[in-house]
Amino acid sequence: MMDMMRSQTTRKNYRALGGALATAMATALTVTVTVLTVFASPALAATESKMQMTPFKASLKDTPSMQRGAKLFVNYCLSCHSAKFMRYNRMAEDLHIPPALVEKHMLFAAEKIGDPMETTMPADAAEEWFGVAPPDLSLIARLRGPEWLYNYFLTFYLDDNSPSGWNNVVFENVAMPHAMHELQGLQRAVFKTETAADGTQREVLERFEITSPGKMSVAEYRQAAADLTNFLVYLGEPAKLVRIEYGIWVMLFMLVFAGLAYMLKKEYWRDVE
Repeated sequence: MMDMMRSQTTRKNYRALGGALATAMATALTVTVTVLTVFASPALAATESKMQMTPFKASLKDTPSMQRGAKLFVNYCLSCHSAKFMRYNRMAEDLHIPPALVEKHMLFAAEKIGDPMETTMPADAAEEWFGVAPPDLSLIARLRGPEWLYNYFLTFYLDDNSPSGWNNVVFENVAMPHAMHELQGLQRAVFKTETAADGTQREVLERFEITSPGKMSVAEYRQAAADLTNFLVYLGEPAKLVRIEYGIWVMLFMLVFAGLAYMLKKEYWRDVE
């Protein structure tokens, strides 16, 4: 009799455990899908500007693009902006860049390959020159979003009313000049006024007019902007390179485990039903 009671108690415990496991797995899957849906929403990255954003989707699978972006970042951004959360050797390992090439072409001062990517420009001097100290760009892609950055690199234009002589359609009254103007060339923005249904008027971009060509064609510069954006996206979350790969296996494991938990629940509750 005692053995029978123990057996029934054990069976009840297993049934409760199986039900709890199935419920937990279902809840975890629901939460995961919800989080992925929310954070993938483009509405989170929407930005009010004077133009229709050109769609852009970053790719962390395009290693050559990120390598070219790293070169652009070091040559055109690092003189003013730091990326202090990234080290040269980590970048070289993740992007498959030989350390010898990094030391030869990306270290211009007394840096060592194990050092963080920091600018040599003093913050107080930068603030005096630009009116504000240039921000660290380690997390800029997570703050602004890839599409915003891509359009930002494309929409610098000459502005005689700006202290730096430059302005930007996406980031109006930006303090920094166009660092890559020698690649893109010089352009002026032509705006027009649109009237909304409620009668309010708004100035929007009509077109750009090239006043002096750069070293790159329009298509080449767009690719350079995409390369730099891809690198900045990598810079904001280097672990994402492996996290995505691991995440697929984790999700597959969760699905298989959820199925096993459900079958376990059915087995333990079979006699009751």
